[in-house]
Amino acid sequence: MNSDLRLTTLSASHADDAELVTTLSRLVNGVYEVAEQGLWEPESARTTAEEVATLIRSGEITVAFLDDELVGCIRIHELSDRICEFGLLAAAPHRRGAGIGRELVRFAEALAAEHGREIMQLELLVPREWSHPSKEFLTAWYTRIGYRPVRTGRLEESYPALAAHLVTPCDLVIHQKDLQPWV
Repeated sequence: MNSDLRLTTLSASHADDAELVTTLSRLVNGVYEVAEQGLWEPESARTTAEEVATLIRSGEITVAFLDDELVGCIRIHELSDRICEFGLLAAAPHRRGAGIGRELVRFAEALAAEHGREIMQLELLVPREWSHPSKEFLTAWYTRIGYRPVRTGRLEESYPALAAHLVTPCDLVIHQKDLQPWV
C-alpha cells in the first residue's frame, strides 16, 4: 500500500459538508459513467448527493485520501449477522493502478471480519446479452482477490426503479468471499 494513502470512515457530521458530499457523488458518478457505459439511459447517475449524505450519516462510507486529495470511496454495510456487503467502490481515474481500490476492499473485509462477519459480498451489474469490457475486467479482478459468483439475479427483481433506466437487459451477479476460511 502507498504509505501516503489514508482511509477514513466518515462520521455523521461529514454529511453536512456540502463540498465533500458533492465531490464524492461526482467521483462515484464519473467512475460508474465509464464503467457502465452503454447500460443506462443518457444522463443517468449512479448516485445523488442526497444519497451519499444519507450513507455518510449511516456510517457506511469510507474514503481514501492520497496527498490530501480525495481519491476513492467504498460503501460498507451489514446484510446479516454473517454477511457484509460493499458497493459504490470508486477510485479516481487519474490514480488508477495506485492500489486504491484494492486497499478499500481490504479495509472493508478487515472491518467486516472485526465485526464477526464471515462473508463479504458484492453485486456486479452485467449486461445479459453481451460482454462489457469494464465488467469483464472487474469480474477478473474480483476473482483474483478471492471473490466467486454465488448466484445471478435480474436487476428488475431487486431494484425495479433502477431497471426502468436500463437500455439493455442486465443481471446482478452476486459474488462472495469467505472472510474466515479457517473457522
